[in-house]
Amino acid sequence: MATGPLAGVRIIELAGIGPCPFAGMLLADMGAEVIVVERPAAQRSLGGGGAMNRGKRSLVLDLKKPEARQALRQLVLGADGLLEGYRPGVMERLGLGPETLVDAHPRLVYGRVTGWGQTGPLAHAAGHDINYVALSGLLSLSQRPGQAPTLPATVVGDMASGGLLMAFGMVCALLEARSSGHGQVVDAAMLDGANLLGSLVRSLASQGHWPEAPQENFFLHSSPFYDSFECADGRFLSLGAIEPVFYRDLLQRLEIADEEPARQMDSARWPALRELVARRLKEKPRDAWVTLLEGTEACVAGVLSLEEAPLHPHQQARQAFMKVDGHWQAQPAPRFSRSGTRTPGPAPQPGAQGAEILAGLDLSDDVRALLLKDTAATPGG
Repeated sequence: MATGPLAGVRIIELAGIGPCPFAGMLLADMGAEVIVVERPAAQRSLGGGGAMNRGKRSLVLDLKKPEARQALRQLVLGADGLLEGYRPGVMERLGLGPETLVDAHPRLVYGRVTGWGQTGPLAHAAGHDINYVALSGLLSLSQRPGQAPTLPATVVGDMASGGLLMAFGMVCALLEARSSGHGQVVDAAMLDGANLLGSLVRSLASQGHWPEAPQENFFLHSSPFYDSFECADGRFLSLGAIEPVFYRDLLQRLEIADEEPARQMDSARWPALRELVARRLKEKPRDAWVTLLEGTEACVAGVLSLEEAPLHPHQQARQAFMKVDGHWQAQPAPRFSRSGTRTPGPAPQPGAQGAEILAGLDLSDDVRALLLKDTAATPGG
């Protein structure tokens, strides 16, 4: 029996990379039945959804075939929602756009996640995570004085701005459909999501608390108290002592006695003090500093690798990760006091449940056999 607050909800997801499989994973983690429709092996790129297909059922359909499109139509008409991440117009050309389904399924929630959105002059343009974050203004928030801005790949644009926004929009529309009896299209653009993620910074800027010059903005890697610094072993320590009480504690613990805490925001003093902090942190390996500083009011944490993070005592205490097929995966979040969530397990091989899913559709034996040939040709399927 499925557990989670979305148990009983059925979603059809058209396989892709990035935000769409992530949104589907979030819904599956919360108990929804998610059927991911994979392309045949020769049409896939970058490994598809991979671990993000955990908790889903898998079917392979070649949507170039009219029989496959008819099977997909039947699947969608029996579901609460559809997730797709194609460029605008692709589903319409397949004859599976929302307007062709609304009469037969008026309560269908039709989720569409793209980079630029369904409308606007860039709607049909190519793009990736870094481009959407750049146009939102958020990429500029990561710059250092005299250096080009950078950001962690896929995290801000694809996952946060796209996948999370899509999952949130789907749940909102599914909830509304229960009361209204009508579904709708959810247009989740990564650009829109990135715009929203900048809300705090825009609020700070509107109040005069966000200097544009990086050398005057402590968030932009210029200050001695908000940045990552290299330690004696070449690994890094993050400092985040923004508030005066935390900054005072940091200075005391680093034994920097000559600096007056009250002058924390004097950016003219930052370059010299950064050099002092950098030299001090170079005196010990990262983990030695972690032992001394982590959990204090100094706001310090080691910069961990992907393999180190699940082994940290705090992560372990919260059971935040689990190993699946020998690889770490984050546990579902947020946590619920009563509903529970689905326990992560191995992602299904593409098409693993194909025969079972197709058996539930009104198809002839010949059509089922034709569609299953695409699964049979899938490595490991």
